[in-house]
Amino acid sequence: MKITFLGAAGEVTGSQHLIETDQRRILLDCGLFQGHRAESYRKNSHFACQPESLDAVFLSHGHMDHCGNIPRLYNQGFRGPVFCTSATADIAEIMLKDSARIQDEDARYLARKLHDKHPPIEPLYDEEDVRRVMKQFERLDYHEWHELGDDLKVRLLDAGHILGSAIIEMKIKDQGEWRHLVFTGDLGRRDLPLLRDPEPIEGCEILISESTYGNRVHEKASDIKEELHQILDEAYRVEGRVIIPAFSLGRTQQIIYYLNDLYNENRLPHMPIFVDSPLSTRLVSVYRHHLQDMDQDVSEVMQEDKDPFGFSLLDYVSTRQQSIELNKREGAFVVIAGSGMCENGRIRHHLKNGLEHVENTVVLMGYQAENTLGRRLQQRDPKVKIFDRYYHVKAKVVQLSGLSGHADVEDFKWWYETSAKRGNIGQVFLVHGEPESAAALAALIRDECDEEPIIPQYKQSFEV
Repeated sequence: MKITFLGAAGEVTGSQHLIETDQRRILLDCGLFQGHRAESYRKNSHFACQPESLDAVFLSHGHMDHCGNIPRLYNQGFRGPVFCTSATADIAEIMLKDSARIQDEDARYLARKLHDKHPPIEPLYDEEDVRRVMKQFERLDYHEWHELGDDLKVRLLDAGHILGSAIIEMKIKDQGEWRHLVFTGDLGRRDLPLLRDPEPIEGCEILISESTYGNRVHEKASDIKEELHQILDEAYRVEGRVIIPAFSLGRTQQIIYYLNDLYNENRLPHMPIFVDSPLSTRLVSVYRHHLQDMDQDVSEVMQEDKDPFGFSLLDYVSTRQQSIELNKREGAFVVIAGSGMCENGRIRHHLKNGLEHVENTVVLMGYQAENTLGRRLQQRDPKVKIFDRYYHVKAKVVQLSGLSGHADVEDFKWWYETSAKRGNIGQVFLVHGEPESAAALAALIRDECDEEPIIPQYKQSFEV
């Protein structure tokens, strides 16, 4: 069996791994490369996996760096099934349609800005490609072994990363011999709101494992609700706005769930809360539809509260005009809007109108990448540029970092030790991590594996 790493190898973007046997060509994930525009476009435009010859894609979850290039794969000739959980299929459809829309808008914008001799920037795919490839999606339940031919059996376990995320366990026959391969996708954390804990495996011959935070320990998620309560209490007292930039998938739903908890406990200050993100609103509907895939806490909440994503103080904003009206609003209120690093979307308008008022608070949730507006706010720059104008940062800026959906050192240690006790772990390939993180995880798990962990590079192949 041959494995070729065509993305998320030595980096944390563009997840794509090709499995080849004497009978099958299978792709694990097909994510978008994200980064410098020209390099990302080149990588995303051209596939090294020969799309028309692929038998199937197995999709771990609905984040864009894992599913975002599947319509391009279809566009380039792929016609096989895409296997994933039901929740992942619903999330992917929403995320991919949004991606197609953004690409179209970006192409139009660049066409106006580029000089005549510059070749046009074409979208990787359009909404019609999304619509067509979604017909190829096949939904698999967790925990059942699915026989997909006389040479392939697949089981999905809960990865605990986002709603619908899966560890893909595969028994595949090559040259008459059964091989046991596992792909973690993005491994989640224990004790996150809404999500079940990642499930250990029962050993395997070959393990492809993410390593994003193999050298980091996260703050505890359990503190976030109390910190939010204190922030809202203070804002209510001084009649200020609380502006929360949050990613539309995962983070926004976790925040709403915490606020719903505070409301049910009669501890939420009587101030309106607005979710100003059409994408988040569409994704909340998916969460409502898949409550059975969430953790025991959600089941217990639902005995008293049938909708953990709705309460009387919460309003989902849909139109642009409603969003504009929020910036004219007086008194204390909360607005949650995308994007999480403040780089685009409606959040920039709320920051523009709110940063220069001392009574307001900006709550940053999670990692802020270099050279983003979120990072400049996080490092307390005295003024920041938004829409070609500088604004003085007089609002309080608070960082809450306990909701990362990726396993940290302690989670990895628990998962590998528990899995190894249930069965031998053979050859491990560490992907989806910067070199330092992957190297740290390799050292951490060495004693749990039969072979020295390998950190593959982009387009590197291995016979296993």
